[in-house]
Amino acid sequence: MASQSTADRGAAERAVSGRANQKLRTRTAIVQAAAELSRTGRELTMPEVARAALVSEATAYRYFPDLASLLQEAIVGQLPSAEEALAPVADSEDPVERIAAATEFLMRHVLTRQGVVRAMIAATVIRPGGAAARPGLRFGLIDHALAPLEQTLGAADPAALVQLKRDLAVVVSAEALFGLTDLYGLEPEEAVVSLVHTATTLTRAALAESG
Repeated sequence: MASQSTADRGAAERAVSGRANQKLRTRTAIVQAAAELSRTGRELTMPEVARAALVSEATAYRYFPDLASLLQEAIVGQLPSAEEALAPVADSEDPVERIAAATEFLMRHVLTRQGVVRAMIAATVIRPGGAAARPGLRFGLIDHALAPLEQTLGAADPAALVQLKRDLAVVVSAEALFGLTDLYGLEPEEAVVSLVHTATTLTRAALAESG
């Protein structure tokens, strides 16, 4: 009897372990499918991710309550650091040149992955409380681009530097890019040029006002 009981326990443990491994494989497949689709730049939907992962849509939703939560996990590690993004201007102390590079980098990054970006923006609009969990480069890029001003404008007029960063946050953004392409009708390349122009104009103006 004792031997039978031990065998039964072993079988039960193996069954539980097998189910746990299957769940992990299913979850991993869903995340990997979302990560691969995110690189295409196309619009992303949960049904499309489920098809790519070879699971049902209902199964995908059992693992992730919504597309935004899935994408947050799927793109972890895909975003470069601000230092990596601005490596081409790493030796420059010119904040105008640096902010131009930051703006262009972000806009081109958004264009190549706009399916993911649009999905995350939509989720933020629907649930503003979840905005903090939204992956992003914008603020880190702006801070790093303006790092040369910390000891000059930042020391002389901290409020002016803070205001400049706030102004740039409006311009150096996916929302601004989509506003120009979707609503104003600009071609993507024209929109990128326009936003770089606006960002550098704001930066020059702030430097001129500070003397």
